[in-house]
Amino acid sequence: MRNQEQTANQQELDTKVLKEIRQVKNLLAELIGTSDEPAKQKFSKTAISKAAKEFRELEVQRGEWIQANDISKVIKSAPWNCTKIIIEHFEFTNYFMRGRSVYFNRKDLVELGIELKKRNINLKKYVELVEDKEKFQKYIDGIINPDKKKARKQFRVPENLRDIFSTPYSAPTEQLVRDEIEELMGKYKKFDLSEYIDLYYDKTHALFKYDYSFDRYLKPELKKFCKDWTFKFNYANNALSRILELKHKGE
Repeated sequence: MRNQEQTANQQELDTKVLKEIRQVKNLLAELIGTSDEPAKQKFSKTAISKAAKEFRELEVQRGEWIQANDISKVIKSAPWNCTKIIIEHFEFTNYFMRGRSVYFNRKDLVELGIELKKRNINLKKYVELVEDKEKFQKYIDGIINPDKKKARKQFRVPENLRDIFSTPYSAPTEQLVRDEIEELMGKYKKFDLSEYIDLYYDKTHALFKYDYSFDRYLKPELKKFCKDWTFKFNYANNALSRILELKHKGE
């Protein structure tokens, strides 16, 4: 009985191998051209493109490529919207697009997941941090350049309109901003805000640990306090960064 099972399993494996060999053979025939095609068309761009596309589809079927929506099957902490982060922030190049779908190479995704685990990086939390930082930066940019987004495709500046300007706003002293950051950090430790707020980038950017599932159990006044603290802390650190930038330019 055991020998019969082994024979049956071997036959099934042989069948699968032969099927894949036939598929590869057919793709190779399409790539180099068949006997019934004119010689000029055997290596045409169309034939090569078609063969490459079908070969890639075969690889997808075999699980060698992972669709963006299924990244969490390889990297458990991956959220649904991490495609851009993986490509731009981690410079992931082994991927291709088919229509609107993005496919990542499984082997390289596995290696990326191992590297992130070594560095203790939760991909979902990192995506959340990047989005929060970009959102805050847009807010700051909107204050500094309120008319930046208003594109003027047609305009005319009067010829005699000149010399209308103002001296730059005097930046607050560096110590004043550092004192505020120190005061905020004092409250962070005093009220043990680490339970509700995470600090990143060498403790220069705060992220409120908001979770909709537990929102109704968080006291409104505590939620407001944490959000206010987070805003003040990020604002102060952004101001300090700007002061140091201007200070460096003036040297």
